[in-house]
Amino acid sequence: MEILDLRHFSAVDLRPLLDDETQLWERSLSWDYSGSAAMILRYVDAKILPGYAAVDRGLIFGYAFFVYEGSKGVIGDLFVANGGRLPDPHAVETRLLVHVIETLQQSPGINRVEAQLLAHETGVVAQPFVDQGFHRHARLFMVLPLENSAKPATPSRTDIEIRRWSEQDYQPAAAVITSAYRGHVDSEINDQYRTLSGSLRFLNNIVRFPGCGAFDPESSFVALHPKTRTLLGLILCSRVRQDVGHVTQVCVLPECRSKGIGEALLECSTNNLRQRKFSLLSLTVTEANARAVDLYLRLGFDTKRVFDAFVWEG
Repeated sequence: MEILDLRHFSAVDLRPLLDDETQLWERSLSWDYSGSAAMILRYVDAKILPGYAAVDRGLIFGYAFFVYEGSKGVIGDLFVANGGRLPDPHAVETRLLVHVIETLQQSPGINRVEAQLLAHETGVVAQPFVDQGFHRHARLFMVLPLENSAKPATPSRTDIEIRRWSEQDYQPAAAVITSAYRGHVDSEINDQYRTLSGSLRFLNNIVRFPGCGAFDPESSFVALHPKTRTLLGLILCSRVRQDVGHVTQVCVLPECRSKGIGEALLECSTNNLRQRKFSLLSLTVTEANARAVDLYLRLGFDTKRVFDAFVWEG
């Protein structure tokens, strides 16, 4: 087995492996990974995707890639085929991660590395990160089955107005995100939340790119103060399968918490998805965020998977 630079290969070389990975995401997460897979293949063909491939007798059976974002490196994916006469998958995952981590930590100008590997159960690939000084945060992948029939809408509230997301909401939504996550554990995991410009990049990524599914404006809402028109909170959803929605962001201004705004936003999204015959809604939440976890459990979400987020700061 060899570990080689991913840029030595073409989309044709990598396609069978990504087909296997797409099946894994569908089976374990009810997630159509084909959009992300297509984007990866385009970058591989363009020779611009940094990463490594595990090769045995000329065939790729594992890969990991990463991206550079200014002074930060983000590990985007890790997948190793399982079965047959291939080498031990866990050992290959470890070797790939060691190569990726060493490359990022030794890259000039990189002083932060982030990774969230949703398809891996907690602890499975933790050792290479722990060995290199990463902080580890447990995160939950939670799901809510949606009934076939529409649920009665939540009674209207007079203290807030809720309407669908629109393009004009970018700037105020970024301000809400920055305020909501100030000093929050999630700003340790994703440093984009720490600044207005970073929050704008985050919004642009989830609205315009398929990494977290295709943005679904119909099930995305904002909460407003009825008199001042100030944005108080937001919920953004994507379609990760034809009949499955995923909450990519939900947050409320700190001074407006414990007033039912987050619950009202979630009800708007779930009611919309029910009416459109979606079968499932998923989301991810940091385990240490007890307030949010309690809310999701109360609304009927179940934890389907626990995975890890890793952060290193040099």
